[in-house]
Amino acid sequence: MKAELTKQLRRDEGEVLTAYPDHLGYLTIGVGRLIDKRKGGGITAEESAYLLSNDIDKREAELLRRAPWMANLDAARFGALLNMAFQMGVDGLLGFKNTLAMVKAGDYAGAAAGMLDSTWAKQTPARAKRISDQMETGAWQ
Repeated sequence: MKAELTKQLRRDEGEVLTAYPDHLGYLTIGVGRLIDKRKGGGITAEESAYLLSNDIDKREAELLRRAPWMANLDAARFGALLNMAFQMGVDGLLGFKNTLAMVKAGDYAGAAAGMLDSTWAKQTPARAKRISDQMETGAWQ
């Protein structure tokens, strides 16, 4: 039954993988999934965790594909780079050429200083301080 209903709902509701206003103007996503707060829509904590896990996995795979040397980093330092990639995208992170060269060379204090001397740090100073500390110390912040 579920397979047939799924097929039917995809046909009748349509499937849109970005947020869009439905015929009444309420934000919807996927197959008729109401996410508009005005009508009590949203997602559950479990759905948010699932999406976050998928997003982390995608960023990790892309970083390791484009900068395979990162696989040699300890978990906390690789996590710092993933955190940055999550915020600014992989391309944004890979734009930190000097900082990444220092990370690759094991100069974590230099890399942390480079992270703090950036537009990113000016835009999100508290986050940048935590993540640069994590890079320097190798301890999760």
